[in-house]
Amino acid sequence: MSDIQQQIMEELRRIEREEDVRILYACESGSRAWGFPSKDSDYDVRFIYIRPLEWYLSIFEKRDVIERPISDMLDVNGWDLKKALNLFRKSNPPLLEWLQSPIRYMENYSVAEQIRSISPYTFSPKSCMYHYLHMARGNYRDYLQGDQVKIKKYFYVLRPILACEWIEKFNTMPPIEFHALIDSLVPEGSELKQVIQNLLSRKIAGEELDYEAKINPINDFLEERISYYERTASSMQTSETDQSKQLDDLFRSALKEVKEI
Repeated sequence: MSDIQQQIMEELRRIEREEDVRILYACESGSRAWGFPSKDSDYDVRFIYIRPLEWYLSIFEKRDVIERPISDMLDVNGWDLKKALNLFRKSNPPLLEWLQSPIRYMENYSVAEQIRSISPYTFSPKSCMYHYLHMARGNYRDYLQGDQVKIKKYFYVLRPILACEWIEKFNTMPPIEFHALIDSLVPEGSELKQVIQNLLSRKIAGEELDYEAKINPINDFLEERISYYERTASSMQTSETDQSKQLDDLFRSALKEVKEI
C-alpha cells in the first residue's frame, strides 16, 4: 500500500470513529478515476456510510453528508446510505460513477454490489444525458471561448459530451474511464483522436497545461455535439421501473449486516 493510500485509509477510519459510522464503500471519483490526473491532482475520495439504527429512528431531520476540508491533496466526503439510495432511484450520475470507479479504497459489505446489480433497472438515459450535457455546456462556455483557452479544460468538456454519445449509442451508463470513451467513440486514425491523444499524453506526463491557442478540431467537434444534444436530449427515455420496495429491503438488510459484524 502506497503512502497516500495509507493516508486515505487512516482518514476513513478516523471518520468512522469520530462520526460513529461504518463506511460501506469508498472510492476515487475525480480525474484520477477518469484517467487523466495531473501530478498535483487532488485525491477525490467519495464514500457511502451507514449509522446505527437508532440514528434513523428519529422525528428530526439530520445532516446526511460528511465533509472534510481539503487538506494534503485529500478531498474527502460522503453520503449517508439513505441519501445515496434516494439519489440512486433518480439515476444520479455521480453516484453511478462512484460505483464503477476503477480505484476502490473500501468495500467491506455487500451493499455496493447489490446496488450495482439493480442499477440497469433504475438507469434513466434522459436524466443522465441532461446531467452530462449541462456539465459539457457549462465548462465549454466558461473555459473554451476565444482564441486562447485553458486547454486542460478540454477534458472536462470532452468526457461529458462523449458520455452523452455513449448513452445515445448504448443506452447504458457510460464508463467512468476517459480512455474507454475515446476508444469506443472516436474513430481510429481521425484527426480528432490524434489531437486528443496528444493532449492526454501531455497532461499525464505532468506538463503544465495553461492558456494556449484553441485546438480547432476539438472545438468544432464540441460545438457540433453540444448543439446536437441540446436538440435531441428531450427525446431520450426515462427510467420506467419503480425499485422502491427493493431499495427499502436493501437498506434494512444493510442495517442488519453491519450490526452483525
